[in-house]
Amino acid sequence: MKAAGKASSLEIQSAGWRTPGGTTVLEPMSLTLGAGKVLGVVGANGAGKSTLLRLIYRYNRPHAGRVLIDGDDIWALPARAVAQRVAAVLQEQPTDFALTVFEIVMLGRTPHHRAFGASGAQDRTIVDSALRRLNLSALADRRFGTLSGGERQRVMVARALAQEPGILVLDEPTNHLDIRHQLEVLELIATLGMTIVASLHDLNFAAQCCDEILLLRDGRKLAFGPPEKVLSDVAVSDAFQVTAERQKLHPSNQSHFTYTLQQGH
Repeated sequence: MKAAGKASSLEIQSAGWRTPGGTTVLEPMSLTLGAGKVLGVVGANGAGKSTLLRLIYRYNRPHAGRVLIDGDDIWALPARAVAQRVAAVLQEQPTDFALTVFEIVMLGRTPHHRAFGASGAQDRTIVDSALRRLNLSALADRRFGTLSGGERQRVMVARALAQEPGILVLDEPTNHLDIRHQLEVLELIATLGMTIVASLHDLNFAAQCCDEILLLRDGRKLAFGPPEKVLSDVAVSDAFQVTAERQKLHPSNQSHFTYTLQQGH
């Protein structure tokens, strides 16, 4: 079993999910993501992106199949052990606005404490490091409720880093962020050295920062693989019901998608 804080491998074995009423939201699918790789999960609203993420961070149990981290079925492990190995940054944010930024980030250390255990010097060092990486040190004593939406998002990423997971799950990590901080998150993702699974709306962002892309439509896997193979004009047009065209920008020579509405949609 790999120690927490080291990049972990992820394997999804024919895992799917349906509602308690029996409606299938995510068809069983399989994929393998190597340790240290970045996976972008893309698709239109309702494609199943958030549902898949909930399976990975053990919020929902698959109705079929398994989710493995370093070969271990996450539902065969204690919840605390999974929390030491998987951290999630969601679009929903804490409602306890009275806590300071430092206190919010310190919550990331909770899975590593024994029952009723207090935070120690090592915890503080890890939290201080996470704050520095997200340029939040100057806000450490500010109450969470006084921050802007973008600042709150960065605090939640810092809390996840303080958790020292092997896998980091990000649900729309650039949501609420201005262009500068979107670029900072892009650079951060590239330097974290951990396995990352992120749901993304911006396909250009996904193509730039991800090693692998999972393209979903209506709860089904359309394609999985490197961005240059998965994000074709035809596949993107099909998944999003638009006419997509990938162009080259000048002088950067980077690929960039443009979109138009399909006739009749």
